[in-house]
Amino acid sequence: MQAPTSRAFANGWRRSPLALVIMGTLTSALAHAENEQSDIETIQVLGDTYRNTATKTVLAPEETPQAVTVIDRDTIEQRQASSLSEVVRYTPGVNTELRGGAVTRLDLFNIRGFINYQNFFDGLAVPYNTWNLQPQIDPIAIEQVEVFKGPTSVLYGNIPPGGMVNMIAKTPQQQAAHRVAVSTDSDALREVSVDSTGAISDTSLAYRMVALARQKDGQAGDSEEERYVVAPSLDWRVSPDTLVNVNLYYQADPAAGIYTSLPAKGSVLHSDKGRLSSDSFSGDNHWNTYDREFLMLGYKVQHQLSADWSVLHTARYTDADLLQKNMYHQKSSDGQHYPRNAYLTDESMTSWVVDTQLSGDLRWGKAQHYTLFGLDYQNMSSDVSYDDTLAGVVPDIDIFHPNNHQVDPSTLTFVYQDQHDIEVAQTGIYAQDQILWKQWVLLAGARYDEYELKDDQRTLYAGTPSGSDKTIRHYNLALRAGAMYQFNNGISPYLSYSESFEPTDMDNRGNVFDPSTGKQWEAGLKYLSLDGTTGFNLALFELKKQDALVNDPNDSYAKIQTGEIRSRGIEVSLDHALSVDTDVSLTYGYMDMEITDDPNLEGKTPVWVPEQTASAWLNHQVSAGTRISVGVRYVGESQGNATNTFTVPDYTVFDTAIRYDLSQLSSSLSGANVSLSATNLFDKTTYSCFDELNCWYGDERNIKAKLSVDF
Repeated sequence: MQAPTSRAFANGWRRSPLALVIMGTLTSALAHAENEQSDIETIQVLGDTYRNTATKTVLAPEETPQAVTVIDRDTIEQRQASSLSEVVRYTPGVNTELRGGAVTRLDLFNIRGFINYQNFFDGLAVPYNTWNLQPQIDPIAIEQVEVFKGPTSVLYGNIPPGGMVNMIAKTPQQQAAHRVAVSTDSDALREVSVDSTGAISDTSLAYRMVALARQKDGQAGDSEEERYVVAPSLDWRVSPDTLVNVNLYYQADPAAGIYTSLPAKGSVLHSDKGRLSSDSFSGDNHWNTYDREFLMLGYKVQHQLSADWSVLHTARYTDADLLQKNMYHQKSSDGQHYPRNAYLTDESMTSWVVDTQLSGDLRWGKAQHYTLFGLDYQNMSSDVSYDDTLAGVVPDIDIFHPNNHQVDPSTLTFVYQDQHDIEVAQTGIYAQDQILWKQWVLLAGARYDEYELKDDQRTLYAGTPSGSDKTIRHYNLALRAGAMYQFNNGISPYLSYSESFEPTDMDNRGNVFDPSTGKQWEAGLKYLSLDGTTGFNLALFELKKQDALVNDPNDSYAKIQTGEIRSRGIEVSLDHALSVDTDVSLTYGYMDMEITDDPNLEGKTPVWVPEQTASAWLNHQVSAGTRISVGVRYVGESQGNATNTFTVPDYTVFDTAIRYDLSQLSSSLSGANVSLSATNLFDKTTYSCFDELNCWYGDERNIKAKLSVDF
């Protein structure tokens, strides 16, 4: 169900020195609350600094004239999601796992057809250096996920037009609650997680400590995935009018599966040479590294200036590093033996993100105004070193009889070396007024952005140095307006207009692309029954993106800029309680997307955009301690390349989950629960494609078990 919940904990286990540190830290934190009574169900989970993603106000998403999907903590835990992409799988208008099930190192999906690399954590952008360094927030630290559909630049600046995903962090609570969980699955998962919160003695302080350690086998070849998370936070109630929160998020990913792809022939398309398996690996085990580490340190200050005005100031500093060793393949002359290149990237990044909001709750005549003024700033510095062997250094691979142990790293010679010193800065000032007048909700907002990118590039190719310094500056004014009428019976039709702004880079010939802009009209209807048992959302939209980047049909690794891409469609969601013990969630999405202005690709549909998607999720409480859930996801046919010469078939997969309260067996087991979940229950073979050289298999069947103890 799409409603806030108070359940707040998740997964984990792996033996390591860091895991011992995590447990020691937890033990220390628990000592502050050992005399507290646990009452998880009454926790105010979202925290006092929470703001609705779609408006940056305290008003509910139901009062926003634009489509918003909210995924609560109970749903995240029930499906045992281990990535943001898995969390949003059942969201209408969102297509996930674009690079298949074996590639898990990026939270990559598209919203209303437009690819999204830029995610948000507690309303602040998670920095992304435009190469490979994208910090991923593990679901263990997430209380709620909000998917805001359509252009969002008026509040958040440079972002793709399809929408955004904002992860709401777990926050300290006054009521003590603690959870320890261990998990395993059919991919040899070993995971332990801990989550503890409560007041610190009789002080004005409350804490939260979240930690996780995980190791498992990857889907492809002999790859592995490994992760460690430590995320403490502290609330200080300075006075009745002032709250200060300090938070830290540390994550280490020593291994993250694979990033290579497979050719279309032998996977999606027929090949006389044979058929590839879903765990096929085109890389080499001796040259497959992904070691990522990042630290995010942030704070929030909320102060009530008067009865009508308050200020919320949030900031976050990020320090991240990445070492990647990987391979990619070229065209094959016989459809079986593929030439390969080995490359590495050594990347580092620091970033500051700051947002200051002044909000007023004002009454003028018969109208209630929720007025917002804001100033935000982002700065990102990144150093990237890219080394490539080029052709002939790495042995070809027989894709149907692969030998993944051919490379001797000590013999590799990097002919091409590329160094980038990247600086990105963005400043935005915005204003918004949300008016409640009689039964009307009126919304209007505007934002002005200044964006600058500097990239000092130094290249060494076959001993010959070269270089270029580029500076890109963009300026943009974005607008937003909407109206909603709330009938007494719970029906609320609405109409909205919104704009987006997305800076672009250069093409592979050094030409500066124009910034991409988007404009959307959306009409819809929201319904919440008076007894709260039924929620319904309908959205019809037409979204146009000007100066969009698409795949170059003549170069798999390059982009070209088109005149316009149009996305129009319908999204429907229904949440309904069939009885006290049974509820169901249904979604459907239809999308008609095509390039409407381009001399080479006009009339074509971009890759990774299924025409239809649908899902259903049913929960049934069998008894007081047993809940069974069943889900089904349908993803329609999509195009396999930029020129639309082949298609990726549609598919339907089933998921399920069971939760059992062990106290039903014995009162001594109070607080202990066992959860079982299965994704792709019938092991359906699915695909995703970028072009003829780059395809991926979707998730194989995975069965996961978790034991959790609340106290």
